[in-house]
Amino acid sequence: MRTIIVGGVAGGMSAATRLRRLDEQRHIMVLERGSYVSFANCGLPYHVGGVIEDRSALLLQTPKSLAARFALDVRVRHEVIAIDPATQTVTIRDLDAGMEFEASYDTLVLAGGSSAGVGPTAGILPTHTLRSVDDVDRVLEILGSVDGPARVTVIGAGYIGLEAVENLLARGALVTLVQRGPQILSPLDPEMVTPVERVLRDHGVDLRLNTTVTGARPGIAVLSDGTEVPTDLVIEASGVHPESGLARGAGLTIGPTGGISVDARQRTSDASIYAVGDGVEKIDALDHTPALITMAGLANRHGRAAADAIAGVLDAEAASALGTGIVGVLGLTIATVGWSEKRLRAAGRERTVIHTHPSSHAGYYPGAKQMAVKLLVDPADDRILGAQIVGEDGVDKRIDVIATAMTGGITASGLSRLELAYAPQYGSAKDPINLAGYVADNVRAGTTRTTQWHKLRARQESGDTLIDVRSATEFASGAIPGAINIPLDELRARHAELPDGPLIVHCQVGQRGHTASRLLTQLGHDVTNLDGGYLTWKAGTTSTSPACLTKETR
Repeated sequence: MRTIIVGGVAGGMSAATRLRRLDEQRHIMVLERGSYVSFANCGLPYHVGGVIEDRSALLLQTPKSLAARFALDVRVRHEVIAIDPATQTVTIRDLDAGMEFEASYDTLVLAGGSSAGVGPTAGILPTHTLRSVDDVDRVLEILGSVDGPARVTVIGAGYIGLEAVENLLARGALVTLVQRGPQILSPLDPEMVTPVERVLRDHGVDLRLNTTVTGARPGIAVLSDGTEVPTDLVIEASGVHPESGLARGAGLTIGPTGGISVDARQRTSDASIYAVGDGVEKIDALDHTPALITMAGLANRHGRAAADAIAGVLDAEAASALGTGIVGVLGLTIATVGWSEKRLRAAGRERTVIHTHPSSHAGYYPGAKQMAVKLLVDPADDRILGAQIVGEDGVDKRIDVIATAMTGGITASGLSRLELAYAPQYGSAKDPINLAGYVADNVRAGTTRTTQWHKLRARQESGDTLIDVRSATEFASGAIPGAINIPLDELRARHAELPDGPLIVHCQVGQRGHTASRLLTQLGHDVTNLDGGYLTWKAGTTSTSPACLTKETR
């Protein structure tokens, strides 16, 4: 039996090596149009920044090592230019020899991934992505050829764009970051990206939002607002699109997202052809619709699943995708899983929103760092719909716990009952995950009522009174307009001073606000707690893109 795999790296090489472990007799050919078949593409920006000093550390396997260990026929600089499903053949172009030939297959795996555009600066300014080893080689060559600090314009403020910014700064570059939309990291909600935008500006990044690069001339990038930015190098990170041209040419079904449509075992509309990786549609775990989710973990998992199906030894279906992601930016860690509030609102889905601001570990142990946690919950069944976390330490393990809970069907309230590892330097007796679960349980049970930062102004305008239960010192350092300050410790004695009508209480992060709401409710007042307190309100109202949420009222 003969299997041809088109494309290497995560999806293709996972399929190839898994298939070999399952079938020693099969002939497996891997065709890669680039110069490297197995490299750490997620590590490329960090070689630019010098974090990964040795370039060879990025090169995981070579055709020679793969042949020795797995008996794979790996050919780099070989591009598949056509597929004929009727004859089960592919046409291959040897890019170095300049010749074409055909090869037959019993099964074919498409792992072409995704590609990025080059934009309007290509051919005028040095313009590169950070998607291949060759890209990084050229970027480092340009950075090294400039006298003084290199002036770099990065287009796109997603994960790759932000990783590029961080590592370019480490190289001493002067960076302009251009983002088409009103905020960086568009999958996140606006109040969650405010600290990230702040840290970028604090490190000298010239952040341009609601802006595009429209043209160039030597040494200059021209922006849509008319600004001209001195530029020695452009990094294109504005997004990718699935490599589906081969599949289209072969008559395979392309899904509504533009990715290759596959079944639960990665089989395309042709029973002999499979597809994996960034060029393939996944099934969203929340609404079970096709989605494009470009994550290395999914590519590896689905490459393995395709190999299992081809070998016929296992009958496991590919799991749906949560879209779990994480990125580090200048000391901050930003992580997300599932849907954002923006996306839920756009889809018309009801949701309960929970903000907390716990410490990464026990506050009495040195080095504890505050994080911002946002949990999105289905009010009908307490199902977790998504989460976002921003902080310095401990973000990664908390997002992984939530992703695991979502996969396992653990509810938001159920997070309160998870038994998680605790020692003062690692966490707290009430872990941040448990705390989010306690809040979810209180909201679900009606023990407390909450309102969101983007609804506060409308509620104040309709007559609700805002009570700030922080200390007088905290209140003096910054307060929400219209708030009355009665510290929590004085509230029981002074509650008769409160006006009639609905009250909204708040503290710094929400915890004292909850205590105040419980006290006042039992004293006969109509009380709502401002979710996430002053910190969340401030982050939201100072965000560069609150409009997506602020139209909501009560």
